[in-house]
Amino acid sequence: MQNELVTAAQRGDPDAFAALARLSADRLFAVAIRVTRDRHRAEDALQQTLIAAWKELPKLRDPERFEAWTYRLVVRFAVQEARGGRRPQREIYALPHHEPSQPDESSTLARRDQLERGFERLTPEQRAVTVMHFYVGLSLAEIADALGVPVGTIGSRLHYAKRALRAALEADERGEEQTA
Repeated sequence: MQNELVTAAQRGDPDAFAALARLSADRLFAVAIRVTRDRHRAEDALQQTLIAAWKELPKLRDPERFEAWTYRLVVRFAVQEARGGRRPQREIYALPHHEPSQPDESSTLARRDQLERGFERLTPEQRAVTVMHFYVGLSLAEIADALGVPVGTIGSRLHYAKRALRAALEADERGEEQTA
């Protein structure tokens, strides 16, 4: 079904592209918001992604690559937005609820807060790889293919992201021990 929509949209059918956009928007927004850490920037990244997808879709050679191709687009625009000059506003927003593939081990509020602070310390590229690997569930090879970078680069970004998160969690734990 999706391949038929991609093929029709490649031929300029706006209704087919609108259907593709509706089918893809939630998953693309979920990646964008996790990379940018800001709702407005994520919305901008999603909008830029959909505009670029419409303009560039006729150049997509393999309709089966549509999903990976749109991941590449949204990550590129989300990283650009995350690097923007203004400081993200602190706001509370609800993400669409998705059942985790594994039990949520960070169930306590304090642990989630620690993870959030650690995640904010990552570079946009590290956040993108972390989201695509742990949230979307892509393998390193699939992420490399989607982003058009070597697998080694993806592995390196993921390694340094996990190391930075681990260091942030350990620093928070040391801080808690000192205050106790």
